Amino acid sequence: RPESRARPPTRAAGKRCRVHPAASPGPGAALPRKAQGAPVTDALYAAGFQSSSRFYAGADAMLGMAPARFRSGGAGEEIRFAVAACSLGAILVASTGRGICAILMGDDPEALVHDLQDRFPKARLVGADAGFERTVALVVGFVEAPRLGLDLPLDVRGTAFQQRVWEALRAIPAGVTVSYTELAQRIGSPNAVRAVAGACAANPVAVAIPCHRVVRNDGGLSGYRWGIARKRALIDREKNDA
Repeated sequence: RPESRARPPTRAAGKRCRVHPAASPGPGAALPRKAQGAPVTDALYAAGFQSSSRFYAGADAMLGMAPARFRSGGAGEEIRFAVAACSLGAILVASTGRGICAILMGDDPEALVHDLQDRFPKARLVGADAGFERTVALVVGFVEAPRLGLDLPLDVRGTAFQQRVWEALRAIPAGVTVSYTELAQRIGSPNAVRAVAGACAANPVAVAIPCHRVVRNDGGLSGYRWGIARKRALIDREKNDA
């Protein structure tokens, strides 16, 4: 196993991210150690993959069964996903047959895939195909150039209160920020500021539901699950790109 894990290349701001291609080891290469309960990363590197994102991009084609489905016996629905790299780091986009169910951002592609598995432990995770790459490109294009807009169907599940907050978030225009207090007032629950902040933190689709547009009463930044630096970058980019 390599001492350091490969990271996807980071593109300069304004350039489109590229979905990582599938790797080429033979069918079933990662299956034996995974079947024995070895850690996911051990199975990846034992199979000769140079990065975990390459494994997950091709896992379904190689194994006929994605890692999450292997663990759960195939229960639940099918979720397509891909990991790409952009100016803000790694980004994972996942979709059910009804719409986007997760947009996750971070520094480590493997951590994003584990996050997706934790969110949908009984789903069948399917590596991206050429058709899904267009969806990923639309998400990445919006991250890099907010003026392009993002109009994709969503399949997000939450409590009735969370859904109200998320709908209110989608009504905030790019380049505009509101406070948690103001957002609570907009949904008719002025005393539920902390609950509103919790709903923002529970948002599973970064940028598509723009929780990064919510700030403290004094305009300061706080409470962004994908990192304050990314929140600041998204807000600044939207203001400059409006």
